[in-house]
Amino acid sequence: MKSTILILFFSMFALGMSSQESRLSGVVRDSTGIPLENVSVLIPDTHWSSLTDAKGVWSITPVSGGSYTLVVTLLGHETLTRSITIKQGEELRMDFVLKRHSHTLREVEVSGIRVVHGMGHLDEVHDGIIYSGKKTEVLLPDSMDANTAQNNPRQVLGRIPGANYSETEGGGFPSNGIGFRGLNPTQSIETNTRQNGYNVSADLYGYPESYYLPPLEAVERIEVVRGASALQFGPQFGGMINYILKSGNPNKAFEYSTEQTGGSYGFFNSFQAIGGTVKKWNYYVYAQLKTQDGWRIHSDLKQAQGFAKLEYKASETFRTSLEYSILRNRIHMPGGLSDEQFVADSHASFRARNWLTSPWNILTWSTVWAITPSTTLTFKSALNISSRNLVWKNEDGGPERPDSISSLTHTYVQREVQREAFQSSTNELRLLTTYNLGGQPDMLSYGLRYFAGTMKRQGGGPGSTGSNFDLGLYGGTYEYDLNFMTYNLAGFVENTFHLGKRISLTPGFRYEYLISKANGYVTDPVLNVPVTTIRSQARVIPLGGLGLQMQTSDNTNLYANCSQAYRPTDYANQTPIGVSSKIDPNLKDAQGYNADLGWRGSIRNYFNFDIGAFYMLYNNRIGLVTLNDAAGNPYTYRTNVANSLHKGLESYAEFRPMKLKKYCSRFGCLSLFNSLALIDAQYTSGIFTGKAVEFAPSLIERAGISYMRNGFSTTFSISYTAQSFSDANNTVYSPDATVGVIPAYTIMDWSATWRIKKYHLKFGMNNLADKRYFTLRTDEYPGPGIIPSAGRSFYVGAGATF
Repeated sequence: MKSTILILFFSMFALGMSSQESRLSGVVRDSTGIPLENVSVLIPDTHWSSLTDAKGVWSITPVSGGSYTLVVTLLGHETLTRSITIKQGEELRMDFVLKRHSHTLREVEVSGIRVVHGMGHLDEVHDGIIYSGKKTEVLLPDSMDANTAQNNPRQVLGRIPGANYSETEGGGFPSNGIGFRGLNPTQSIETNTRQNGYNVSADLYGYPESYYLPPLEAVERIEVVRGASALQFGPQFGGMINYILKSGNPNKAFEYSTEQTGGSYGFFNSFQAIGGTVKKWNYYVYAQLKTQDGWRIHSDLKQAQGFAKLEYKASETFRTSLEYSILRNRIHMPGGLSDEQFVADSHASFRARNWLTSPWNILTWSTVWAITPSTTLTFKSALNISSRNLVWKNEDGGPERPDSISSLTHTYVQREVQREAFQSSTNELRLLTTYNLGGQPDMLSYGLRYFAGTMKRQGGGPGSTGSNFDLGLYGGTYEYDLNFMTYNLAGFVENTFHLGKRISLTPGFRYEYLISKANGYVTDPVLNVPVTTIRSQARVIPLGGLGLQMQTSDNTNLYANCSQAYRPTDYANQTPIGVSSKIDPNLKDAQGYNADLGWRGSIRNYFNFDIGAFYMLYNNRIGLVTLNDAAGNPYTYRTNVANSLHKGLESYAEFRPMKLKKYCSRFGCLSLFNSLALIDAQYTSGIFTGKAVEFAPSLIERAGISYMRNGFSTTFSISYTAQSFSDANNTVYSPDATVGVIPAYTIMDWSATWRIKKYHLKFGMNNLADKRYFTLRTDEYPGPGIIPSAGRSFYVGAGATF
């Protein structure tokens, strides 16, 4: 309570301070002297930005005195970067002239984003990829007062309409998952997760779960593409999310950044980064150390993470880079709770001996070559050598049976050991060509991807009777030992045809050839003898799609698209790990399509919006159903439940009223945003017709207000998520808590940042009202049962850049 009062007092004191303001302003024109509208003028890594009005005028105020880098961008024009120094109280005017580019590589990359403040969208072409007609979102973490140290999904990704999260950090499992439009958010299994344009999951098809995510302090922007991403990136129903990391400062040989954050329940996060440019070399390196005792008992965490990138720019048309990402962690998992246990004490834990570690290593080589002024080649090769290991008291008896010391043996029972080792190589080659047809510039994008991955899965090994982190075997071998192999060759092509100056049509096609193999043994549960298994399956998956985009003004457009999607059965469904459910041995692949229709854009620099409708058909959806055995006892069964239909409305709006009359310089800037999704996801075939799809809330709404003045900014947000179910039966209650209702919840968060030249201070509170809620019921780890989400917590951090 004392810490809360101090933080609130500190915020009020900062808001009340008055100091002499600095101001940046100017005019942007083209090479003929005509003023340019909607030019983005921003200072990277800050919330300071502006868009030019119809007269080309821009203004950023207030600005703290200091040295900064100013970036000026407009689609179709060369990007300008200027180093500036402004004194406290100084008014600095800077006019710019932007030249039109000739479709060279660098300008296509930088100019393909349109952002007013916290969120925007990708333009028709960006980083050699066509986005015309697709629903896209771009988030800039540094422009928001977000709790980046703890990767709070509501504050960072909450602006995306319809984004649903499995907030498992309260259960000792910090890798929060994300799902869109009523899809399963657990470990982001239906979303293509990428970093700098390459996959970071172990196996996109066989094991799509995400254990590695970069720290948000290192993220420059987050790009999201909904269902229409299937043609460019792969057949996932849930689309693609891409974390673009920062690069070294282009104007300094050496720059050092540090961020130190502490908070409730023993939370500590240390982030350090260096970067710069020396002649033709650009480098960026970060290291992160994170520890916490955890909101729940037995949910402590130790994590170390690092990244290094070295880029060589041979010329304006050719550059190549090498990247390495590393993660080391040790996670204590407190297990799941029954409904009764959750109501009695959501802090409680009845599993003291569950541990997980997921060491991750990704080595990537990238090359970008502007072969001609109109043709760009991009190649990315990623090698992933990672693993996932756990030792735990398994699911026998469910959460209501405590893991306790036997009165007969005076020891705990043996735990089970699970080990998985991944090794995969992904190679993607893309070509983007701009050409003229009928006097209009059209774009052709085509490419190939080859993936080869292996996974060795061992499980059911006899572990120790102790409580410490111990992956050793004691008195036996694994119950199963399997080798999985996935080979994938995919080719795609998309072409944007401009029909006049305002309308573009983008047809596309993707061809997937997929081979899945498995061999090894599984122990027969009745005869207790190993049974050898050998399986192989080949699939040919053709996918088509069509996109349409129409400019309704210089800064707004209509977009529409429809594309096919596909999801093969993964390894988890073929050989489940510690799952209390029974698995259908005849699971089939799922297939269907996504469609979008919407209108988006901005009005000057004070209003940003995106409103649309979606329609998703999902055939042979895999999920949980509740059945009864011969004795009448209920159990859960994972199978192809039925066909489902997801449809709804999504909208995002952000309004900055002070920009209307340019009052920001006098009173500070106010920003209001609202993210709304109405989702109707139901089964449309079989005995579950009319039942709600699992993990698909009918309403998700998030709203917030931000205020910025004199280097101080603060944001208050409120998030509401309607109730959902965890099985196709729409079970309200089950004794083992693996299925049942997930009640609606409302969460409030507050955060603030105070910048003083090269220094900044961050502080805030998550879950202000200390709401007791949960987002996940699970029949496997980190449960089984209810996984509570974290209650109220605060954080304070300080950082600087030199």
